[in-house]
Amino acid sequence: MAEKTLGSPQNTIEILKKYNFSFQKKYGQNFLIDTHVLDKIIEAAKITQEDFVLEIGPGIGTMTQYLAREAGRVLAVEIDRALIPILRDTLQDYENVEIVNADILKLDIQRLVEEKNEGKPIKVVANLPYYITTPIIMGLFESRVPVESITVMVQKEVAGRMQAGPGTKEYGALSLAVRYYAKPYLVANVPPNCFMPRPKVGSAVVRLTRNAEPPVETEDDRFLFRLIRASFNQRRKTLFNGLRNSAELDIPKEVIAESIEELGKGANVRGEALSLQEFALLGNSILQKMHRLADGPEEK
Repeated sequence: MAEKTLGSPQNTIEILKKYNFSFQKKYGQNFLIDTHVLDKIIEAAKITQEDFVLEIGPGIGTMTQYLAREAGRVLAVEIDRALIPILRDTLQDYENVEIVNADILKLDIQRLVEEKNEGKPIKVVANLPYYITTPIIMGLFESRVPVESITVMVQKEVAGRMQAGPGTKEYGALSLAVRYYAKPYLVANVPPNCFMPRPKVGSAVVRLTRNAEPPVETEDDRFLFRLIRASFNQRRKTLFNGLRNSAELDIPKEVIAESIEELGKGANVRGEALSLQEFALLGNSILQKMHRLADGPEEK
């Protein structure tokens, strides 16, 4: 057991003063100082002694201490070099914790999991800066890292987008990606006074439990997500115009028009009106038409 458990304002301030630490705005640092919220995160992540946990952004090690007591092994990835000596101090009594100073977006997590956990599924726990929430979550899913669940503290607005359905203002590419890869569950809303320094916005803890199989059938999931991103890049445009003007896609306008017509939604439909199932149907339809065009006209 560590001499001093973090998670309270007093202990956090003491550590920050000891190391004369300055918060870095560029890293979006907000340290959690509420033990009740920490308990909720650990409970929601369902951590056991069998688990290998990847923690993204451990800060001064507040949540890492809690994770280390419950998990078999914890790998904590921290981008800020100034925090590494603090982490070595606050986590010195935990032999099952490894600290890595790296940018998670540049790390080969797949290779890391193979080396450290023999390629077996891991659990991810993180208190994420809002500006990199989507790239991190999408990176974990799209790179096929064997992840069992992701339990994250995110901006409240992002949590809303993760759970939003078609036709709502919050609905977008993130909503569809989360639905394709996982089942989202809102664990708790967390007010600004639970952090140091206080953020200007509310936060929320969300658990994403990985789907064993995608809920829709798609010929090419990477193409599906290029299609989805193009549909939401210019929300005010119709789905047809969004796909036609996308720099990521090169689809003849006749193919787009025919495929949208087959959905039975009308020519002026917008991307935000389509469910994940409808996007999958649209993607499959476009790909089939493109394959036929590439093969040339059928011989009679």
